[in-house]
Amino acid sequence: MIAHYLEAIYYIRAEGEVVRSARLADWLSVSRPTVTVALRRMVRDGMVRLNAHKEIALTARGDAAAAAIVRRHRIVERWMTDVLGLDWVAADAEAERLEHAVSELVEERLYRTLGGPKTCPHGNPIPGHSTMRANELRLSALGPGDTGTITRISEVAQREAPPLLQYLHERGLHPGTRITVEEVDDIGRTMRLRAARQLTLSYETAAKLSVVRSTKPRSRRASAPRRPPSA
Repeated sequence: MIAHYLEAIYYIRAEGEVVRSARLADWLSVSRPTVTVALRRMVRDGMVRLNAHKEIALTARGDAAAAAIVRRHRIVERWMTDVLGLDWVAADAEAERLEHAVSELVEERLYRTLGGPKTCPHGNPIPGHSTMRANELRLSALGPGDTGTITRISEVAQREAPPLLQYLHERGLHPGTRITVEEVDDIGRTMRLRAARQLTLSYETAAKLSVVRSTKPRSRRASAPRRPPSA
């Protein structure tokens, strides 16, 4: 289904990755020849374009179509978690089933009923209502002593590793959670964090979390004693 390709390209691009046919094949669990056939159709329909390096980009028309799909998905996810009480993993799976069946009318009514949320439950912006934070960075980029606030969980974690999404949820690593990096092990490629509790993440897992780093407090230097006025 072409909609799945548009959605995948949108998500991969949002994570700063270069989109190529091999990446799409892995994401969608289809063969490369299948992707090739789909891309030809999408180029013909003016949805995507390929450059000389075989990198795939959405056209303006393709981007609008992809954003509409993602918007519906994230609004439905919000409804699933905020109203129906589903957990992250179940809400994502159910939203994927419903996103193509929800009309614009229902989408708009749901959005208003939910109070106009700006992000999905995992902190990713709802297209048309919010954008990525300019000051975000990957958790894996922080060093010992750095503090920050989790802003979102990569769509890659949601789509390629649902157990990881559940793992993060169970350990309280949600958008809005404040964390402190206590130790970074460059050899073992792990980070020890303090959030609601102490835990250790691999670099790979930490890279799936985006944060806004807090300003480091400056050390206070003792002020020199004032000299008495000269006689």
